[in-house]
Amino acid sequence: MGPWWLLHVDLDQFVAAVEVLRRPELRGRPVVVGGDGDPTRARQVVATASYEARAFGVRSGMPLRAAFRRCPEAVFLPSDPPVYEAASARVMATLRSFPVRVEVWGWDEAFVGAEVADPWALAADLRRAVLDKTGLSCAIGIGDNKTTAKIAARFGKPGGIYELTAGNWMAVMGERPAGELWGIGPKTAAKLTELGLHTVADLATADADALRARFGPRQGAWLLVLARGLGDTEIVTEPWIARSRSRETTYPRDLTDREEIAAGVAVLARELGAEIVGAGRRVTHVAVKVRFASFYTPTRVMKLRDGPTTDVAVIERAALIVLEKFRLDRPVRLLGVRVDLAMDD
Repeated sequence: MGPWWLLHVDLDQFVAAVEVLRRPELRGRPVVVGGDGDPTRARQVVATASYEARAFGVRSGMPLRAAFRRCPEAVFLPSDPPVYEAASARVMATLRSFPVRVEVWGWDEAFVGAEVADPWALAADLRRAVLDKTGLSCAIGIGDNKTTAKIAARFGKPGGIYELTAGNWMAVMGERPAGELWGIGPKTAAKLTELGLHTVADLATADADALRARFGPRQGAWLLVLARGLGDTEIVTEPWIARSRSRETTYPRDLTDREEIAAGVAVLARELGAEIVGAGRRVTHVAVKVRFASFYTPTRVMKLRDGPTTDVAVIERAALIVLEKFRLDRPVRLLGVRVDLAMDD
């Protein structure tokens, strides 16, 4: 036995890699996955791209049409979530076959906790086992908490191992932009810049009162903790359970008729409701997202007043009630429905 280490296992180009396993002839070629795989159709976006496609500037969230313009020789494939879920389950089962604690964070990543004398040897064994059992490559970050392990995995990509701890945190991260910290998005980074806090070192030595005044007591304190390379060390081994599920559609033409919009929301709610009920889960809240032609994208939500339900009709009715909260006076390009799930199921 040895000290407690946190490892972050991050699968390389996961969705694209799973598709290449299904179609070995695509190995080494640019692969783009998203929508129905047709880059000539409007309003479909990239879910993921292989490293070969990323070399052409293709990125997640980019319209498929734009990806095609950047890399017309890429192979475009439709998204197939059930296949990715099955591949992820095999990876997590492989990790659990070791004498470690595993906390799943989604399809393509997990934290591993272990008391070991040599975390590098463990990381190498984990990486090798995942490759042997699933055919998938992963990077592994070694840290003394989740923050350092998560960021270390970035430096290990693709397929490598990197260690980041209190001992080398500031040497590695100090001069990097604060926006590279895990959990700091563009808006927060812009606010930090306004305060003259450009680097991780700037933020780590910032005045706590100034941060609390700008970001509030909770986030201000959290930013200091993050910049100093501190974080959670607990591994929660309970099976990962989705807290919500959603479904959305981007339409090839803008919707302007209210009845047509309502029909679209009803279809999404029924499909999502059937999926949730089939999985044995109960719905507690229903939300509707509307993206207008201007890209303004408000979301409204309601709690089911009679408690959690497995009734698809109740879910559909709730979605239509939520839709009434929107002023539908502009063309609509996207509709989405999200349900929050009871966590005691």
